[in-house]
Amino acid sequence: MEYRKLGSSGLTVSALGLGAMTFGGQSSEEDSFRQLDMALAAGVTFIDTAENYPFPFDPRTQGESEAVVGRWIAARGVRDKVVIATKAAAFGQTDFDRFAHIRGPERCLDRRNIFEAVDASLRRFGTDVIDLYQLHWSERVIPTNFQPRYSKVPDRPEAVPIAETLEALAEVVAQGKVRAIGICNESPWGTMRYIAEADRLGLPRITSIQNGYNLLDRTFELGLAEVAVREAVPLIAYSPLAAGGLTGKYGSAPQPIEGSRSSAIPNFISRLGASRVRAIEAYTAIAREHGMSLPHMALAFARQQPFCGTVLLGASNAGQLSDNLASADIVLGKDVLKQINAVHDAHPNPK
Repeated sequence: MEYRKLGSSGLTVSALGLGAMTFGGQSSEEDSFRQLDMALAAGVTFIDTAENYPFPFDPRTQGESEAVVGRWIAARGVRDKVVIATKAAAFGQTDFDRFAHIRGPERCLDRRNIFEAVDASLRRFGTDVIDLYQLHWSERVIPTNFQPRYSKVPDRPEAVPIAETLEALAEVVAQGKVRAIGICNESPWGTMRYIAEADRLGLPRITSIQNGYNLLDRTFELGLAEVAVREAVPLIAYSPLAAGGLTGKYGSAPQPIEGSRSSAIPNFISRLGASRVRAIEAYTAIAREHGMSLPHMALAFARQQPFCGTVLLGASNAGQLSDNLASADIVLGKDVLKQINAVHDAHPNPK
């Protein structure tokens, strides 16, 4: 396993991380422990979750993902061996109104909410410090928040300014409750504003950005990749297998598979349109030509990007995770990367 410095945080993370979104929900506690044991044995030290997890999202299980990770850490006595990351839920955008059960309609990124969210996460983890604390999404309506393109939508009058959010985060860092801070699902403008405001006010800088990134969605490269490299804000890549689209299990005529996200998310199969299927078939051919599986090639591709800090593996069960972990030693040569880029140029970010 390769290990990397995460920006200017002082944290060292494994190049492959473990996403705990299904723990306590789709994945039972027994299987979640099995995945955590397997990941740690393979050298994975970075574990990522959020206060609104697990998936499927349900008020009755909200926060259970953090609690499962916390119980595992206590049972194994490994707090000093892992880097734990979690996220604060912001004001709801579009269908995120379903998170109204988290601190009610006043949920936002102000001081009170951040303090409450941090303290609640610490209790669920059973620890006194969170290594990386992230903002799950912005309070602005931006393209990365499930909008296909930018459109000028007025900010809510009560939207919390970025400077105010940073000041609250600086307090929890100063109190020793959080070691480093990061953002998720952000745009280039938003990322640069967090950096500029921190520099202007002398506050802690963001140390990472967690956005979706995979062979079918390389939009991060259009604006954020340069920011990540020049400002030392590496990507924590989620959905490196396009939520299952790059597992190779859906074929040319995709159908829902019982027990997978395709059966749990109503519109999942509609995301695998004709253009995506063509791109997937082309990537599959490249992987086969070079003696790899499609998932292994996809994971290695994301891991090798110069702007990437760590790639999150999110498995429904331990069997899937075991296969994904095997990609850690794969290095794609220039010829493979050239072929991958040729497919991307022919099918850029297919919908």
